Amino acid sequence: MSVPHAKSLPKVFDSTTLTRARALAAETLRIEADAILALQQRLESDEGEAFARAVATLLDCSGRVVVSGIGKSGHIARKIASTLASTGTPALFVHAAEALHGDLGMITENDAMIAISYSGEAAEFLSIIPIVKRMGARLIAMTGNPASSLGQLADIHLNVHVDKEACPLNLAPTASSTATLALGDALAVALLDARGFREEDFARSHPGGALGRRLLTHVRDVMRKGDAIPAVKAETSLPQALGEISRKGMAMTAVVDDGFRVTGIFTDGDLRRLLETVQDFTRVRIADVMHANPRTIHPDQLAVEAVEIMEQFRINQLLVADGDGKLVGALHIHDLTRAKVI
Repeated sequence: MSVPHAKSLPKVFDSTTLTRARALAAETLRIEADAILALQQRLESDEGEAFARAVATLLDCSGRVVVSGIGKSGHIARKIASTLASTGTPALFVHAAEALHGDLGMITENDAMIAISYSGEAAEFLSIIPIVKRMGARLIAMTGNPASSLGQLADIHLNVHVDKEACPLNLAPTASSTATLALGDALAVALLDARGFREEDFARSHPGGALGRRLLTHVRDVMRKGDAIPAVKAETSLPQALGEISRKGMAMTAVVDDGFRVTGIFTDGDLRRLLETVQDFTRVRIADVMHANPRTIHPDQLAVEAVEIMEQFRINQLLVADGDGKLVGALHIHDLTRAKVI
């Protein structure tokens, strides 16, 4: 759906209204930024001890981190659970209302629960928290009121109080939900660092993403194998080698010895250069015109390393050899493109 040009906006969208909209948007961002800055200052004060204890509790948790909320807090809780899970802390979201009707069975004594309610008085929580505590699960509350019922019941309370909401009516959760989400991210990052979570771990949690493909795809996963590998012996005539290049469609052929160890490579580029100097190809052996000791890569290396080699040396093909130098595969730049490594 296209947005109408400013000149054709309905009367309700006159210049005064648009100016006010921009001012309100800027004020919203300022209020929410101030809320996060206030959180930072609290973390750097004595209140930061509660945050440190929360991190230690979640690190010590032998079960899962159960993040729960209702309403807007439920949406924030779901996102925090997702961020924790994708950064090395097993976590799941449980809706506080659904917990009253059976989902409480998803929580065990080995779990830790993060209960999110800005008021700290959500009736659903006040019904389920006593049961959660009797199970033996640790309870971390995120509220805007440490003196609230939820704040008092919690083993650890994290204060997400904001001076005011960005909503002009000071009613809709805006600055408070932003602050809560930011504190959830802070927890996830602190836990990520404490666990020594690395790029490779992140990739395993995101195998479908670009980073996952780059860090989990190995050369052996994308290389051409067996009969698809163009290869000839050193004594092969150039015309025969050209036939191998045409059949295998990689614009090159490897040259191997009797043990199938790599001794050279001949490419379409070499052929074009050869046309300028050689008249009779029938008398030329591939050994006389190949590039000896070509660059190779091991099949267990990451495919992204093959990309780096190709880019560095401006080549489109790369031979794959094992530790003994035996030819086990071949890569074309198009293979890496199809695998979405590039």
